[in-house]
Formats: sequence, C-alpha cells, structure tokens
Amino acid sequence: MSINNFEAKLEHLKKVRMALLRLHKALLESERTVYEQVNGRIQSNGEFLRLVIGHEWFAWLHPISQFIVQIDELMAAKEPITLEQVNELVAEAQNLLQPELEGNSVEQRYYHAIQRDPGIAMMHAEVSELLKSNA
Repeated sequence: MSINNFEAKLEHLKKVRMALLRLHKALLESERTVYEQVNGRIQSNGEFLRLVIGHEWFAWLHPISQFIVQIDELMAAKEPITLEQVNELVAEAQNLLQPELEGNSVEQRYYHAIQRDPGIAMMHAEVSELLKSNA
C-alpha cells in the first residue's frame, strides 16, 4: 500500500469523525427537545450535561460518544496508526449507525430521530455516503 493511499484513508477517517461529531451534536439537541417536551425545560447546560451522562433517556447516545473518543485516542496515540486500524474504525462506524425500527434500543432510537428530524436524516445520509465511499 502506498503512502498516498494510506494518507487518503486517514483523511477519510478524519472526515468520518467530523461528520459523526456533527451528527452526534444534532442528535443531542434533538433528544433534548423531546426530553423537554416530556419532562419540562432543562435549566442549565450543567444540568443537561448531567442528564446526558447519567439519565437513561440519553444513554443510547453513549456508544456514538465513545466511538468518537476511540477515534480521537487512536489518532492521538504515540504509536503510528495502521491501515488496519483505520479500516476497522470505518467498519465499526458502519455497524454503529444502523437505524432499525425492529433493532436494539440504539437502532430504534436512531431510527426515530431520523424520522422526526429532517436535519438528522440528511446528516445520516451524508455519513452513510461517506462510509460507503471509504476513500
């Protein structure tokens, strides 16, 4: 594998990471809106952070958060990242972002978020295309 091909794969992973960050932020905001409709206004950003970390309402988003952290840690590690690691992360992202009405709780909640929010639907399409292209 040439250096240029590896660099292209690594750049692709960085694009996936940025798209996942945007999607994650949109999912958090969408879930906040629905949470507030059911439970009343969240009074502060600190309260919101506590809810995101510890409330079951937001727990389905934790695998996405953890995956983004996994990418960040790998890219910041002292050891050089390998092509195999890059490919594994892209494959893991494909498995993580599966909206399914009949799936597990993460897949179901993601499906419902896509259905209720056109912005999230567009971001999902963008991430899906990015993952299919795999540089």
